[in-house]
Amino acid sequence: MKKRNYDQLFFSKTRDFLDIYLEKQCSRSPHTVKSYRDALTVFRRYVQNQRLSIRDFGFEDCTRDFMLGFLEYLQKGGYENASCNQRLAAIKSYLWYVADGDITQQQTALAVSHVPFLRNPEKEKEMLSEECLKAILLAPGNSKIGIRDTTIMVVLYDSAIRLSELLNLKPSDVNLKKATPYLRIHGKGDKERIVSISDNTVSHLKRYIDQYHGKSAPNTGYLFYTVIHGHSNAMSPGNIERLINKYAEKIRPEHPDLPQKVHPHMFRRTRATNLYQSDVELELVSRILGHASTQTTRIYAKPSLEMIKAAMDKSCGYADAEEPLWPDDEDELAQFFGLR
Repeated sequence: MKKRNYDQLFFSKTRDFLDIYLEKQCSRSPHTVKSYRDALTVFRRYVQNQRLSIRDFGFEDCTRDFMLGFLEYLQKGGYENASCNQRLAAIKSYLWYVADGDITQQQTALAVSHVPFLRNPEKEKEMLSEECLKAILLAPGNSKIGIRDTTIMVVLYDSAIRLSELLNLKPSDVNLKKATPYLRIHGKGDKERIVSISDNTVSHLKRYIDQYHGKSAPNTGYLFYTVIHGHSNAMSPGNIERLINKYAEKIRPEHPDLPQKVHPHMFRRTRATNLYQSDVELELVSRILGHASTQTTRIYAKPSLEMIKAAMDKSCGYADAEEPLWPDDEDELAQFFGLR
């Protein structure tokens, strides 16, 4: 492989792409930037796996066949098709960023853009049944930790917020004294939205705040926090996942239909689907969830059996009552079909 100038090296623009373009110019969330960084890091490992040095690997070496080999490498490494597609999409985006600043690289970007994504059959997204939801919300009990854990799960479900949004909640984001109580959510891309909460959730939050944000509480800027060695910190995603699975395992013997793995996002999905099945307009569900487009929200628009039955009942009984659209006479029927 021939020596190339620095600007011709494939990874010469990655820092600008990640730290300036995505983070500062596009205002992408840290989570999004991390996913792009991970994708390019995995691609670097593949380059080295091919016994190529990133000191010499240039844009022109990133051919269609090389990218197809990268997808095969990911699949052999145990990556799901969705993860493979996410990494491919990140590299395509990076190459178009490079091509926008250097027209000589447009041919490379175009060639890689034609690499097809892997087929990713849509799986049935699991939700919590009404019985399982009630059971898991009752599982923590009335101890101080139980009050905290119940409140976390109640807020996750009632407001349908993302886990990251829950962990970023501040006490000042909770407004319980308004005529319509609400949470102020700081969502993806620094977008802010207001989500109303039920009276039941208000009761849980009042009880939690009394226990965890009273006079003897540590000084913290987070609604939900942990104290480690005398210092308060925001709760980690792992903490939330562990407490949810603890209560899921507790109720599993009495609820065998409980999904094998219960995770925080399942509360959001269950709530969104329940809203849709309760005839809440998709546009409003989209605003509650903080989606930029209703197209994203459609993944939660799963009709219930009752909705399907009602739709089918509306169409019953008409087929036999309809008059035939065509005449009995053969010649007239031929004309009807445009024949002579």
